Amino acid sequence: MTTTTPPVTLDDIRDAAARLKGVAHRTPVLRSRTLDALSGAEVFLKCENFQRVGAFKFRGAYNAASRLTPEQLSRGIAAYSSGNHAQAVALAACELGTTAVIVMPQDAPPSKRAATAAYGAEIVTYDRYAGDRVAIAEALAAERGLALIPPYEHPHVMAGQGTAALELLEEVGELGALLTPVGGGGLMAGSATAAKALHPGIRTVGVEPEAGDDTRRSLEAGRRISIPVPHTIADGQALHTPGELTFSVNRRLLDDVVLVTDDEIRDAMRFAFERLKIVVEPSGATPLAALLTGRAGALPGRVGVIISGGNVDAGRFAELCGSGAP
Repeated sequence: MTTTTPPVTLDDIRDAAARLKGVAHRTPVLRSRTLDALSGAEVFLKCENFQRVGAFKFRGAYNAASRLTPEQLSRGIAAYSSGNHAQAVALAACELGTTAVIVMPQDAPPSKRAATAAYGAEIVTYDRYAGDRVAIAEALAAERGLALIPPYEHPHVMAGQGTAALELLEEVGELGALLTPVGGGGLMAGSATAAKALHPGIRTVGVEPEAGDDTRRSLEAGRRISIPVPHTIADGQALHTPGELTFSVNRRLLDDVVLVTDDEIRDAMRFAFERLKIVVEPSGATPLAALLTGRAGALPGRVGVIISGGNVDAGRFAELCGSGAP
């Protein structure tokens, strides 16, 4: 009889938490009576928009980068990302005394590109609708001898991301459900691993933008499905297929995937700003949108929601959330 070792375990996530202690922020958990009343549940918001670089991505990037050998660090790190992982790797490289080269799409949000450059990274751009970012980054890493840290397809990255859910559950105790954004699947895989290991009965719900439902389709098909690169305001979830490693975890541990429209994401961003007094980027608002619209279905009494990030500049935020937003 053969057994398959999962790419990430609760022990891996706990080890990542130890590495991140004193480096990453232990982000706040917010409550709202209004949100509880609207959703019919007791809601706990894990606010990764208050994490370093403004998103959960720093957890996985630092956990992976901190495990590189001195020789690897001396040569530098490569990564590919639309923005949040880019910033996370750039900051992790800075913290560890090395350099970073980041492959970013030409249409990445200007604020995310500027922040990545401000952390000292070199940026190489590509056309996300015509180019293959993985192939570009792998070729660049091979040419320059860089250590490649992908945004989700890596056990140490998944383990680092899972520390967000671990912290949430340590702070608030057992939950009936956990809602998490799904892009490449790293945050979902790490979160579901931690949640199911600690509370096997918890319902894990992934949320995708309606235009980018590659994980939902893949789960329904029982295999990874590719879709055209989606056009959605949730740029962090504008992917065409789930990761191989992340999908191997999520197909076992994810109970459901629900979809939200761009207009529903805008409404959730407005709600977070007006009622919770926090700024949330589109990808980070998708699970809140699922909660507010009821798309997550009937929920048990206590529900956790991971707000994955808040990296949206003032102009873009006003465009998305102002009256008559396109």
